[in-house]
Amino acid sequence: MGFYTPNGQRITKAAFPATAIPDPLKVITADVYESVPYGPGDGRPEGSRRHLRFQAGTILPTSAIDRLFTPATIASVTPATGPAAGGTTVSIKGTNLDGVSGVNFGSAAGTELKVISATELRVKTPAVAAGAVNVVVADDAGNVTKNGGFTFA
Repeated sequence: MGFYTPNGQRITKAAFPATAIPDPLKVITADVYESVPYGPGDGRPEGSRRHLRFQAGTILPTSAIDRLFTPATIASVTPATGPAAGGTTVSIKGTNLDGVSGVNFGSAAGTELKVISATELRVKTPAVAAGAVNVVVADDAGNVTKNGGFTFA
């Protein structure tokens, strides 16, 4: 048995055509449970159940862990305008918002962030100079921006 190139030349172990991938392995140090929603569509009361997804000691490549955290999206910011003095409660709707840890309006942080569900969160606007600003949500998978998402009047 041996390994060969398409033209029939034998491949040695030293010449095996492969490149190292910088994807370090990580050992899970505690049991990790996943929450799975169920609800009106399946005839049971709405809620969620948890089940063991990864047992402590499981070894995973970093890229597999990264894929577990789906980036958020911003579909709408309502209302889209408010006073420059701040204090407007804004509803942000989108997807995968349950991993959001902060919201910025331009360079200023919103306050009183409340994650309602995976598709909605609410936050109060800070005091900012008048004009349109980007709305940026800080998410487990990275920041997500809605350009010109809110206008301070």
